[in-house]
Amino acid sequence: MLKNNHAKLMAAALLLAATLTSTACGKKQPPRPPAGPPEVSVVTIQPQRVALTTDLPGRTSPYLIAEVRPQVSGIILKRLFTEGSDVKAGQMLYQIDPASYQAAYASARATQARAEATSNVTRIKAERYRELVKIKAVSQQDNDDAQAAFMQAEADLAAAKAAVETARINLAYTRVTAPISGRIGRSSVTDGALVTASQPAALATIQQLSPMYVDVTQSSAELLKLKQNLASGLMKKNNATAQARVKLLLEDGSAYPLPGNMKFSEVTVDQSTGSITLRALFPNPKQLLLPGMFVRAVVEEGVNEQAILVPQRGVTRNPKGEAMVMMVGAEEKVEPRTITVARTVGDNWLVSEGLKEGDRVIVEGLQKARPGTPVKAVPFNEAAQKPAASVQPAAARQAATSSAKK
Repeated sequence: MLKNNHAKLMAAALLLAATLTSTACGKKQPPRPPAGPPEVSVVTIQPQRVALTTDLPGRTSPYLIAEVRPQVSGIILKRLFTEGSDVKAGQMLYQIDPASYQAAYASARATQARAEATSNVTRIKAERYRELVKIKAVSQQDNDDAQAAFMQAEADLAAAKAAVETARINLAYTRVTAPISGRIGRSSVTDGALVTASQPAALATIQQLSPMYVDVTQSSAELLKLKQNLASGLMKKNNATAQARVKLLLEDGSAYPLPGNMKFSEVTVDQSTGSITLRALFPNPKQLLLPGMFVRAVVEEGVNEQAILVPQRGVTRNPKGEAMVMMVGAEEKVEPRTITVARTVGDNWLVSEGLKEGDRVIVEGLQKARPGTPVKAVPFNEAAQKPAASVQPAAARQAATSSAKK
């Protein structure tokens, strides 16, 4: 009896559910209002003045460099400088044993004195014979011999004077002095070492660090393109002088505080790399720049008075690899357009062909922009995007901290 009642109740429930379902399905849903066109953010192209720069790698090199070598042979008696210190031109650096050179100098002076005495005797005799030969008191042959002896004595005296000067110079060379002012490095010899004249190994090296050269390399293709842009008027020099201004970035990424000037470029292209070496000159009063440092030079190439810039986020590539943008046309419809980009300027592309003043380029909502579909264009607010990007990491850090405390 209970089983029959339970079965009846289940059947009644199923019948009621089916009735309600059929009633709900029979009702018509109210029509949805038509959706408007998707909203996209656009930037309106406006030509602007842009200073164009090139970032080139390079290394520092000293303004002057001199290797100190001995010009006479001998034993080093004393080193007279501190390694790593600044020295002045003419400052004495090493003392070579001068004993043998002093003796040679004294011998040369004695030889000069003997030659001077001989020259005086022959001069007096030649003058006397010159008068006597006029009155036939001496033969012409004796006069000729006297004149020749005097000339030979004069030549011997000149040779003796030259020998004295050579001995004096060699004696002075025992005092090894600094050829230039600058910072001297380590010494390759110590007291008591034997050195030889014009030996291949330098005793020490002096480098002048203020100012400092920076040698950078640029491809010949980029240099030719720069010259073409300047010749066509697309770019103008940033200053009236021929020397371009250069800024410097150090190895740690910090900016060097003092600007420099481009001095010259090589006239020969390196065949192995296809690049040209450029040399810039930087003041270095605090000697922050040291020889051999790797740096990056920011060279001011020129100014483009009518530059067209497009944010990089709004530029894509088609299957052919060509740069293209999505634009909002006159009928508020999306239009694709192929452009030519020359280089990057900050977060933007510098466009050389394909865009003109007044064009509206889509930079936000590209996923909604289908060619030929209508869209609602709103101005792109770049300032509003940056705070949103900076808030997100803070919120993420706060959530991570809360979860860690739990």
